[in-house]
Amino acid sequence: MTKDQKVVAIQEIKDLLQDAKVVYVADLDGLNAAKSSDFRRQAFKQNIKVKVVKNTLLQKAMEQIEGVDYSEMFQTFKGNSALMIAETANAPAKLIKDFRKKEEKPALKSAFVQETFYVGDNNLDTLVSIKSREEMIGEIIGLLQSPIQRVVSALQNKSETAEAKAEEAAPAVEEAPATETPETPAEEGDAPAAE
Repeated sequence: MTKDQKVVAIQEIKDLLQDAKVVYVADLDGLNAAKSSDFRRQAFKQNIKVKVVKNTLLQKAMEQIEGVDYSEMFQTFKGNSALMIAETANAPAKLIKDFRKKEEKPALKSAFVQETFYVGDNNLDTLVSIKSREEMIGEIIGLLQSPIQRVVSALQNKSETAEAKAEEAAPAVEEAPATETPETPAEEGDAPAAE
């Protein structure tokens, strides 16, 4: 690889990393071409960018990114490395875990998620359990709706109770006029007969 090619490759990696909030580095070593292609296809479906990179170029690109110190990840840059960039925090971890149901690889080398570094494959389950932004928003909305639902339910129960009390009182009122009504026509009927 010429110096110019290295500069271009580093710039491509920097472009991927520039605004990335979710960065994984995985080991795809041992996957044949068909399995590697299948992994990439599944990643594409889940909106995860996968790029096999040279470790030295990845490290140089990460060193040039402002605002994030990726140095904790550098120790894991050995062997075959695939850079995975995603929007959803746990998507790459879920993809790796699902793929490993059939294969030994890929293995997680390191990850940068929600401003925290995770080093080593032993962190895969932790990363899988991280909630995505959408999941967290859904939970927050559910928590916020819960008290509102209780208030609405209480108000509905109160109005139903009030209606029930009104219905109980209403039949007694209706019965009184019903008994008076037949007496009134009988009196009117008697009056014309007496004349």
